[in-house]
Amino acid sequence: MNRTILAFVATLLAVPAVAAANPKDVTTPIHQFIDGFNTGDTRSAYAAYGNSDIVIVDEFAPHLWVGPQAAQHWAADYEAHAHATGVSEGSVKYGAPTRTEVEGDVAYIVLPTVYNYKEHGKALTEAGQMTFVLHAESDAWKIIQWTWTGANPHPAKRISR
Repeated sequence: MNRTILAFVATLLAVPAVAAANPKDVTTPIHQFIDGFNTGDTRSAYAAYGNSDIVIVDEFAPHLWVGPQAAQHWAADYEAHAHATGVSEGSVKYGAPTRTEVEGDVAYIVLPTVYNYKEHGKALTEAGQMTFVLHAESDAWKIIQWTWTGANPHPAKRISR
């Protein structure tokens, strides 16, 4: 009987992490991060990240950010790079995931994206994709890794009406 009670208690303790890993809301922190980037809401964007080491890979130097403050370091380097290269009005549009893999308390998401910005006033666009790894923490899915992969930027097409 003691083994049965112990097994039952152990099962109950394991349930919260799995319950947080609900596949229907796995993209919530991804949208929160990208939408926060687009609107300049860094507080919301940073809240999408996990509480452990973060890994970010992006196309501008130093290309790799690792550690519990990786998101903040990436953002500071993005701002410095944007200032040095004349980049302004950066925003990311995203579509529905093209791949979603959820295994227990980890998830792998591939998201088609388009990065639009101006460089010295000239509108540019860069099609790409972002790949995310998320972890189910006690209250929600959180980003623990993302990678940007983009094609070479080209002039944005004007929409005629």
